[in-house]
Amino acid sequence: MKDVLKKFSLVLFITIIAATIAVAEQSEEVEMADTLRRDGKIYTVVIGLVTVLTGLIKFLIRVDRKVNHLRSKDQDKVV
Repeated sequence: MKDVLKKFSLVLFITIIAATIAVAEQSEEVEMADTLRRDGKIYTVVIGLVTVLTGLIKFLIRVDRKVNHLRSKDQDKVV
């Protein structure tokens, strides 16, 4: 199960990076992005997104560990 979670995390990370690059190449004249960059607020947005994604990944890993622990307990009772 850990391998599946690692693969999913890697695929999600690569997809986000690819989508970000594709959007950046498409939109050359986006006023909002230019304004955020000029004001230095784009870094706040990036930090917020990274924080949310990090929290989500940590939560998924924690839930996976708990489920695996419960499964191992259940298998010990059956055997």
